[in-house]
Amino acid sequence: MAPEPTLPPQPPVHIPVLRGPAMKWLDVRQGGTYLDCTAGLGGHSALIAQALAGTGRLIALDRDPSSVMLARECLSPYENVTVIHRNYGELQDVLTELEVPGVDGILIDAGLSSMQLDSPERGFSFQEEGELDMRMNRSQGMTAQEYLATVDERELARVLRAHGDVGPARRIAAAIVKRSRESRMHTTRDLAEAVSEALPFAKRTPDETRTCFQAIRIVVNEEIRWLESGLRQAVDALNPRGRLVVIAFHGGEEVVVKNVLRQASRTQRDRYPDGRTRSVTPPRVKLLTRKPVQADEEECRANPRARSAKLRAAERLEEGGTSA
Repeated sequence: MAPEPTLPPQPPVHIPVLRGPAMKWLDVRQGGTYLDCTAGLGGHSALIAQALAGTGRLIALDRDPSSVMLARECLSPYENVTVIHRNYGELQDVLTELEVPGVDGILIDAGLSSMQLDSPERGFSFQEEGELDMRMNRSQGMTAQEYLATVDERELARVLRAHGDVGPARRIAAAIVKRSRESRMHTTRDLAEAVSEALPFAKRTPDETRTCFQAIRIVVNEEIRWLESGLRQAVDALNPRGRLVVIAFHGGEEVVVKNVLRQASRTQRDRYPDGRTRSVTPPRVKLLTRKPVQADEEECRANPRARSAKLRAAERLEEGGTSA
């Protein structure tokens, strides 16, 4: 059984990534209902709550129990805010349970929170030694250690290429699997050492260490599957003129976001096997950002994590595919 979550120390000041663009494109309207699918430390949620100014409603979700505890503490001064421990891939279930027929805005800030990355015991970072866990919800699923103990070399190489863009994926996968089979894969240091062993020509910590950690974390948490499911549900949940704002941090997330929004913005035709049209679904959203919005140099200097962030936004159309 997973340990009860304890409240980790919160940084004195938490500045959410792309806070200006996120609030610009979300365009919070007082009296509306909004959903922050990744509450994290409560940074974006607090900005939404401030914009609502005591009106409307904010629902904040997070799959990490520790993040839920922090978000509840951060958001306690604001009225009409509900913080729930749920995966955003279940957002339609949450709205049904709360009897909310639709929302006026949804924010998804995919990937890790700074709290998760800065907690060595969670196993997300190679910079400090900790248990090789990597689960966002420590009460569900197998740990990274358990995953590496069962995955075969070919599949692990595929994961490293797909989710980490790792060049020498087969060489690194072989070193990781060998160490795992020898029962020498227990901590983040063990995993980092396996990557270094596979690349003996690297004089310092190889760049591939970070991307290998990223790739394994993504597959352990099924992040791509949940992101795609959450995005499709988000489009369904929006009221006309409702906004969907998504922040992605790596290529796999960015591709999913771009493809789901692009598909929802186009006419969809379902055809019979002989090519005749069975049904036509008009566009459901209007793309607001043709290219992803990125942090300016000032924000990147203040928060290096922002450098890889890319924001896309869309607006729900009226029924029939017309703008409000």
